Amino acid sequence: MTRLPTWLTRLNQEVVACVRCPRLVAYRQRIAREKRRAYLEWDYWGKPVPGFGDPNARVVILGLAPGAHGSNRTGRPFTGDSSGNFMYPVLYETGFASQPNATHQGDGLELRGAYITAAVRCAPPDNKPTPQELANCAPFLDRELDGLKQVKVVVALGRVGFDAYLSYLKRRGLLKSKQPYVFQHGANYRMPNGTILLASYHPSNQNTNTGKLTREMFVIIFQEAARLADR
Repeated sequence: MTRLPTWLTRLNQEVVACVRCPRLVAYRQRIAREKRRAYLEWDYWGKPVPGFGDPNARVVILGLAPGAHGSNRTGRPFTGDSSGNFMYPVLYETGFASQPNATHQGDGLELRGAYITAAVRCAPPDNKPTPQELANCAPFLDRELDGLKQVKVVVALGRVGFDAYLSYLKRRGLLKSKQPYVFQHGANYRMPNGTILLASYHPSNQNTNTGKLTREMFVIIFQEAARLADR
């Protein structure tokens, strides 16, 4: 396993201990108690989910929030739900993951040159965090992105992730307005700090089951991310 630098270990500890959002604390704990029938034997994580991956990553994958019965159960981003089942085989195919499956924290999966994080670290009801909950979580994202010094490409999964990265740049004084940056699948923007912001539809059930996001479309995004990161 990749050894995490001290700053990232400390940040992850603070993330896991966070109780800033009463609504999210109540929801994630209730889901962890009640469970889904398929996972009654599981001891749910039921806490905020820290980022995961290579601290020397050249590509950051920025999602929305943990899934109630995925990351909120397993404690690792995109692990144990349909979004992860769609994404990790693509990350494996494009060279970012050591294996195509992600089931639990001890499954041996490692990321190579990639790091996965989210705009919000707790599972929100209906996958919809409030603006205040996004603001409460933003300092964690700021410190994480500040610390990942090798990043060249940010792949934003969905509009919330896309907006979260633009907001980070605004807070850092690197962006005056978010207006010129329009979210659409495959959009590619060079940002004032030199990174490339690459937009993708989120690999949620509602996008993958309807064909709005196909496997081929998703592979192209990560092939492009790999190409841009190697420049």
